[in-house]
Order: sequence, then C-alpha cells, then structure tokens
Amino acid sequence: MQELIQTVLIYALPVLFAITVHEAAHGYAARYFGDHTASMLGRITLNPIKHIDPIGTILMPLLLYFSTSGAFLFGYAKPVPVNFGNLRHPKRDMIWVALAGPASNFIQAIGWAVVLVLLVAVGVQERFFMEMARAGILVNLVMWAFNLFPLPPLDGGRILVGLLPTKQAIAVSRMEPYGFFIVLGLVLLGVVGTYWLRPLMNVGYEVIDLLITPLLALLR
Repeated sequence: MQELIQTVLIYALPVLFAITVHEAAHGYAARYFGDHTASMLGRITLNPIKHIDPIGTILMPLLLYFSTSGAFLFGYAKPVPVNFGNLRHPKRDMIWVALAGPASNFIQAIGWAVVLVLLVAVGVQERFFMEMARAGILVNLVMWAFNLFPLPPLDGGRILVGLLPTKQAIAVSRMEPYGFFIVLGLVLLGVVGTYWLRPLMNVGYEVIDLLITPLLALLR
C-alpha cells in the first residue's frame, strides 16, 4: 500500500497536467478555427476538474492497477466537445484540432526532460522529484503516441479522416461508435503496445534526447 501511495504521488501531477493541457489544447485549437462549443461549455480551461472523468480517469486505472499488479494501466479524460461542422474548413481544420492534443503532450514531455536535466545540473538528489520528472516524460509520451493511433475516436483516427479522400473518410468515420472497444481489444492483445506504442515512444525519446543535447552541453 505504501508503494502504491508513493507511485500515485509521483504520477499525480504529471498526469493531471498531461490530460488537462491535452484537452484544453483541443478546445483552444477548435476555437481558433471557428468552433466555440468548448468555450461556451467552459471546457477551455486548465482546471483539471473540468476534464476528469470519474470512471475513465480514476476508477478504471485504479482497478487495472490492482487487478494486474501494476502491469497494465489504461484510462481516459472527458473529451472536449468539438462541432467539426462549425470549423471554417471542417475537413482540413479537423486535422489541426486533433493534432493539438498530442502535440501538447510532446511539448510537455520535452518540458519534463528539461526539468530533469536542470535537477541533475543543480545537484538535486531527492528521488521523489527525479522520479516525477521521469514520470512526466513517460506519461506524456504514452499519451502522445497512444492518441495518434489511427482509429476514431482517438486523435489519430480524426487525423486520418481529415487526410483521406471523402469516400474513404466517411467509411473510417463510421467506425467511431465501435472504435473505443476495438482499440481496447487491440491494447489487451498487445497489438497497440508492440507494434505502435513502443516503436513510436522510442522515436519520441530519441527526438527529446536530440533536442536537449544542446542544453546538456551548455550545462557541462
């Protein structure tokens, strides 16, 4: 139980930031491109309470943590409502609105990597803060990679719909009511983790290493 409490404390702040900024980014992008639905409903906010889904953000991850002894975690936030028909160029702007969430997570992962480098540079040896920075990188890279999986209702699915010709886009969008269950099944079978999540996260770590190399050189 003590280990669980420590893990929750380490991951709490990174997770809250990750889901809050992710959802708010969708809302900001939608408003920029002409849809004010999220704004009118008060969802363009950095208040995490507005984005937490009691089941998807709290109950499901805890149940999975206990039932799999921490080997498997899955959860989701309350999606920001977007009326794509209100966008000035719906098919094109849908891509940018969908990209905003994962992009915000990748930027946050870079930010946590910078925090980790600075902690080391100033000689901070407190394990809690070091682990929190590492958790921030991991959580955001997982959200970045997972949400780019090309199946609706994930962001990657919406990006795919925006990129495909109209006929094929309609066919893919019709999968959305079943998309969550398909993705969950693929996750449980290990397909998403093995063939999508891990390869994409490896690329993410390499890009972050490349980006922070100048900072490392400057601090030496």
